[in-house]
Amino acid sequence: MSTMLSATLEQSNTVSENIIDQHKFGMPDQSKFIYSETLFSQGDEIFIQHQGAQYRLRRTRNGKLILTK
Repeated sequence: MSTMLSATLEQSNTVSENIIDQHKFGMPDQSKFIYSETLFSQGDEIFIQHQGAQYRLRRTRNGKLILTK
């Protein structure tokens, strides 16, 4: 087996093991993150529709998040 192929397979195994370890220890999958900077790019509040109800998510001056129905 070539050195490059061997290194690629070794790296692939490491990535797979890391993903398994994240799920095993309850660590979140970073591909599911939504960054607040993206949500609040147009202002300090957004409205979320969830199961027929409307929620308001607001960012305070201190950087805290407040969710209200």
